[in-house]
Amino acid sequence: MSKPIIALNADYREATGDKPAFSVLTAGYYNALLEVGALPIIVPPLAEEQDIEQLLDSVDGVLLVGGADLDPRRDGWMLHPSVRPLASRRETFDRTFARIVCERRVPVFGIGVGMQLLNLVMGGNLHLHIPEDIPGALPHKDLLDPSHRHTLEIASGSIMDRVFGDGELRVNSWHHMAIDEVAEGFEVTARCPDGVIEAIESRVPDWFAMGTQFHPEAATASALDLRIFEEFLMGAKDCAPAVRLVA
Repeated sequence: MSKPIIALNADYREATGDKPAFSVLTAGYYNALLEVGALPIIVPPLAEEQDIEQLLDSVDGVLLVGGADLDPRRDGWMLHPSVRPLASRRETFDRTFARIVCERRVPVFGIGVGMQLLNLVMGGNLHLHIPEDIPGALPHKDLLDPSHRHTLEIASGSIMDRVFGDGELRVNSWHHMAIDEVAEGFEVTARCPDGVIEAIESRVPDWFAMGTQFHPEAATASALDLRIFEEFLMGAKDCAPAVRLVA
């Protein structure tokens, strides 16, 4: 049988001085997909919606990768001093890409800012800076410790529950933004003990969509985290034939 094809967006760096513009992607994303039996393809920041539509006709799912911050000014909010916006070309593409993915109900997995984007495109919103928006929250980013971790509280019967099961679970954490209001059609399936949302899953019929705030592809992830990619691939396999029939 042919391998499921999964499209990944990538980060983007503008040209500076004598250095040309380039795209970059942490290898952990495609390594995890390869490990579970997918065929990953990296998508450049396309400008034409019809090109995105044509691309989605030929893939079985989409992985929205992590990165810097979504620019709140694009959603009518002020720019918080802590926000480090994505490159404009990447964010413009990512927002269009995610919108079309959601409209077509393409199987999708968002990680980090990818989960935040998924929630935003579907009608939710974001906390711009956890220390100010959620007083008393645990640290979710430690500039001195790139391996910073915290525990999770997981919803029973969720994908996260199938992946991790019982027992204490600790996941990596290096974010300062987070989901505030959850988009309609999604439910929270994992939280940090302080209430910060760490995973969401779609409850829209016939659409596999999920997101994690933590990074299961990273070197700081646990061995169990690869199971999240297996769940994503199973969801993509179940839904992909219907997706390719969408006009």
